[in-house]
Amino acid sequence: MRLVTFEHEGRRRAGAFIDGDTRVVDLAAAHQHRHGIHAPALADMLALIEGGDDALDMAMEAVKSAPETAVVTRNEVTLKAPIQPPPQMRDCSCFELHLRQCYAAAREMRARAKGIEVVADTGPSEAEQRILDLFAKQPIYYKANRFSVIGSEEAVVWPSYSRMMDFELEYGVYIKKAAKNVPVEQARDYIFGYTIYNDFSARDAQAVEMIGQLGPAKGKDFDTGNAMGPCIVTADEMPDPYDLTMIARVNGEEWGRGNSSTMHWKFEDLIAFISRSETLHPGEFLGSGTIGNGCGLEAQRFLKPGDEVELEVSGIGVLRNRIVREF
Repeated sequence: MRLVTFEHEGRRRAGAFIDGDTRVVDLAAAHQHRHGIHAPALADMLALIEGGDDALDMAMEAVKSAPETAVVTRNEVTLKAPIQPPPQMRDCSCFELHLRQCYAAAREMRARAKGIEVVADTGPSEAEQRILDLFAKQPIYYKANRFSVIGSEEAVVWPSYSRMMDFELEYGVYIKKAAKNVPVEQARDYIFGYTIYNDFSARDAQAVEMIGQLGPAKGKDFDTGNAMGPCIVTADEMPDPYDLTMIARVNGEEWGRGNSSTMHWKFEDLIAFISRSETLHPGEFLGSGTIGNGCGLEAQRFLKPGDEVELEVSGIGVLRNRIVREF
C-alpha cells in the first residue's frame, strides 16, 4: 500500500493512494461503511503502525472495498508528513561519497575565502579522515527535531539566522514493531515502510557549530526543516530498496542524482546497531543520510528564497517543497 496522512474538511485522516496516486481512500471511513463501526487503528497513521499486522489487514481491506463516498481526489486534500510528529527521528550517514564530496567542497570554499587558488584537492584533513575511518567501522547518526516535520507541498521557512540554505536528498524507513538487540539478518522484518526525506540545512550555522563536536543543532533544528512524504510505501511493496534512482531538482533543473545501491550501511545494519541495548518503537524514523551528489554543498550551489525543491525516489514518488522567507 501507499499510505498517506491527509487533511480534508478540517480533519486529519489516515489514507491510501489509489489510481496512480490521483485519489485517496479515507481508511476509517471505508471501514465504517463496510462494517458499521469505527476502527481507531485506521484513523491515525501511528495508530495503524502500532496496530500491527491486524491493522494493516484492515487497511488493505478498506482500500479494496472502499465506496466512492470514502474516496477523495488528491487535489481536494492537503498532504501532511506520514507521521507528524514521529515518536523519534534519527538521521544516519550511509553514503560515503556524500561525505567525501562535502569535505572537498568545504575545503575549496575555505581556500577561496582566503584568496588561495585551488589547483588540486589535497584530500581529507586529519580530522575528516578520522570521521571517514569511523564511518567505515560503524553507523553514525544524530537525533533530529521531530517537531519540525512537514509534508509534501508545504512551505519551508528560511531560518532568520542563516544566509546559506541547502537541501539533502534522502529516504528512510519507519519502524514496524518494538526492536531491541535485533540481529542484522532479521532486521528487515522490523521495517514498516519507506518514504522520502529532505533534511534542509542552514550550512553556515552548521559549519560553526560542528566545531563543538556534538552534532548539528541550529544548522538543522528550525521549524519546517524536516520535509517527509508524500507517502509511506509499505515494505511488502518495495521489492528492492537498494536499487532506487534518487533525483534532486531545483525549479525543475536537475541538481543531482544517485542510486540507493551505493549505501555503505543499509537500513538493516542501522536497526541492528541502534537497537543494541536500546528499544526502537513503532513509528520511529531512520533516515539514510544524503546520497552522493544529493545536496547543493557538493556542487557549491545553494538555495534562494522562492526556490522549489523536488526530491524524486523511484517507487516512492516526489517530495516537493518551496522555500519562503518571512523576514
